[in-house]
Amino acid sequence: MATDKELSDFLKSVEKRAFKRTVYAVRSDDAALDIVQDAMIRLAEKYVDRPASELPLIFQRILSNATMDWFRREKVRAGIFQSMAAFESAGEDGDFDLLEALQMLEDSAGTESAADAMARTQTLHLIESAVADLPGRQREAFLLRYWEEFDVTETATAMGCSEGSVKTHCSRAIVALAKALRAKGLSS
Repeated sequence: MATDKELSDFLKSVEKRAFKRTVYAVRSDDAALDIVQDAMIRLAEKYVDRPASELPLIFQRILSNATMDWFRREKVRAGIFQSMAAFESAGEDGDFDLLEALQMLEDSAGTESAADAMARTQTLHLIESAVADLPGRQREAFLLRYWEEFDVTETATAMGCSEGSVKTHCSRAIVALAKALRAKGLSS
């Protein structure tokens, strides 16, 4: 059974990554924040009796389900309210990620030039855009494997699919990202 401190430490360690992953999926900061908070509350309420080692997989599954629930609710809303214009253009250009900006400031602590900081910011924006443009399952597999650093088995469990599907989604995501980034002038 996870202690209150273990649960708190776990939630603190995943909050920013979970938020960013959810923003990629739903493309709305407000919706992403609600989804992540709901997932955290569900974990704390229903899985507090689980060992701390199981929390990462359980949380990722809860987060994936909460995201899918959001999409289902949006689909119902779309059927009820025919005008989708208000939902389509939320922040497509000019996205500013406060969490990332704060992290960059904390990490760099004034050690890089303004030109280097601008170049890095532009590169990160291109990468984020390319990741956001991936199909949903590819993006989910990619972020779980390489952002959350889950192994193939953990990713398959979190996504509710086979290990082979995870490998396929990740492979396709990497190819698509490499192609998109090369087209934007970035290469490894």
